[in-house]
Amino acid sequence: MQSEGARTGRLGLLLDQFDRAREMAQVRLTGLGDEEYLWEPVPDCWSIRRRGEATTPRAFGPGEWVLDLGAPDIPANEYAEVVRQAAGGMTVAKIAADWSVSVERVEQILAHTGAPEPDETRVTTIAWRLGHLHYGFAGGWEWTFGERRRDPKLLVDFTPSAAVTLDRFWALLDRWRDSVATVTEEQLDTVGFSQYPYGSDPDDPYVDVLSGANLELIHHMAEIAVLRDLWRTRFTPAG
Repeated sequence: MQSEGARTGRLGLLLDQFDRAREMAQVRLTGLGDEEYLWEPVPDCWSIRRRGEATTPRAFGPGEWVLDLGAPDIPANEYAEVVRQAAGGMTVAKIAADWSVSVERVEQILAHTGAPEPDETRVTTIAWRLGHLHYGFAGGWEWTFGERRRDPKLLVDFTPSAAVTLDRFWALLDRWRDSVATVTEEQLDTVGFSQYPYGSDPDDPYVDVLSGANLELIHHMAEIAVLRDLWRTRFTPAG
């Protein structure tokens, strides 16, 4: 039986999924403090750092605090996305350009010979996960509903304050959702309706972009939830 008020249609289903994910995330992040936000559960985590203290070669941000980013490569947990891009018709050259790696590297992954080095997949802090989501959604909005000119990596002023970060992030998600709710059926099927420069958006129908954005929110919030559980039990002896 269909519940009262349930949406139908592609956009409605995607909005429902987004709303539920956002509601669960907001509940799960209640009470996040600065120490937990920046906690590094293992050495050499990726996080946010003062510009002069950044150790990763491509750390970015417009202000005093920057988001860690390593040397150009494709993390092992993104190999499936590379395969999906190729299956969807993207050329190896375009995939390589999107990930800022060589054509040979993409060909290795597609041939299943690109086994990751031990340090290729980094553990990240909650601050990093929220920063990654924040600039992604900010850039997605700018390159779909905005002026389509500003670099997504310069849109978010990263901060060591958990409270400030969350206030800004929820406001951004509200703006994103309000804009997405205006999208028409024709626009859902329009290839390149989003021109977000760091990914396959220009080559995809917008309905695929929205589905991917929802999954991005869901899986990174799940990772944040695990980090919160680890923080809560960090001094509890293993049973």
